[in-house]
Amino acid sequence: MKSRLKLTLLATASALISTNAIAETLFWSSQATPIEETQAMREQVLSGFDGGVSFQPADPGPWLTRIQAELGAGSGSIGVLGALHGDFTPLSDNLSDLSGVDASAVAPGFMELGTLGTTEQKYIPWMQATYVMAAHTNALEYLPEGADLMALSYDELIAWAANMHEATGEPRFGFPAGPQGLKHRFFQGYLLPSYTGSMVTEFRSDAAEQAWTAFLELWEHTNPASTNYSFMQEQLISGDAWLVFDHTARLADAFNQQPDDFVAFPAPAGPAGRGFMPVLAGIAVPVTAPDMDAATALIDYMLAPETQIATLRATNFFPVIDVDFPDDMPASVQAAGAAISAMSGADDALPALLPVGLGELGGQFNQIYNDTFERIVLAGQPVRAVLDDQGDALRRILTEAGAPCWAPDAASEGPCPVN
Repeated sequence: MKSRLKLTLLATASALISTNAIAETLFWSSQATPIEETQAMREQVLSGFDGGVSFQPADPGPWLTRIQAELGAGSGSIGVLGALHGDFTPLSDNLSDLSGVDASAVAPGFMELGTLGTTEQKYIPWMQATYVMAAHTNALEYLPEGADLMALSYDELIAWAANMHEATGEPRFGFPAGPQGLKHRFFQGYLLPSYTGSMVTEFRSDAAEQAWTAFLELWEHTNPASTNYSFMQEQLISGDAWLVFDHTARLADAFNQQPDDFVAFPAPAGPAGRGFMPVLAGIAVPVTAPDMDAATALIDYMLAPETQIATLRATNFFPVIDVDFPDDMPASVQAAGAAISAMSGADDALPALLPVGLGELGGQFNQIYNDTFERIVLAGQPVRAVLDDQGDALRRILTEAGAPCWAPDAASEGPCPVN
């Protein structure tokens, strides 16, 4: 009798454990993998979710291996997937359609990226990092008449730099053109998309020639020491530059040390739109998820303004929705956050993603843009001849990698073409 009772109690306990395990949604993420970020995600971000959630991060390789194993088995325990845009690309056919999730607060350009080129919503944007413009308050009096700081064009940016140069007698624009600078990201994600609507296919188009010609005009008003600059916060603080472009993390010290002296604002727009490069992470639901309702409830929770702010505190990735930042956030977050929201939510926003599918050739891909800059801007070689030559080199890299196009270029069958 006692044995039977013991077995019954064990069975009941096992059932309860099984029920609780199923009720707790497994959040399998390639993001927030550092121990401090993982702990903050669990304790500060996800602890308020009523449904119960187990946040389990992994590096991209193991992350992909596990979800592929569950998909191959036809069932699994992963409820939601958290990853960068590029991580989702090989899984597109095995991600549930999330069109029914209310993500109306997310910038439309980001939602379009979340379709992965399909007619379904394959992931919901979760968090982002990116690059912005920054200026010393001394520069503001030289803005062109009628220009809106939060909605500048490249023509207005050039005119602004020219006004400062003429009035002060010194070139005041600063650019991260040093050995460790991120200049290639500016050309890939900002300048070329803004003029061509493309990062790759229109690399040597007439519109691309126009873009580089415009940059040559801007370079006339750029501090020549920019070829040694890597982190533009240093030049803002020293006063060597009053107007700069860089990644938010490389501008943070300027805002945190002298919060009243600097302003952040969106990148300019060109004829094709306001090109910008977000490092975009999203949340998806695999077709093998054990509880679709629990998964979508967790996505709803992650999009709440207070959760987006908690995620920023935990990971240093910014919200994908417009939020009011608390007063206790660092000055750099307050400044960059407003600029990022304005940029990603702009009517002419044109997100240009980090390169996808290049593998070990990624460095060579980036070097094409750096070499193009050095030949056109520093060596003074003819724009058209350089673009034709570098376009051939770019085509060879993409063909060798077999990499299809990524946004803002239209999806391609086979390697992304260079027209």
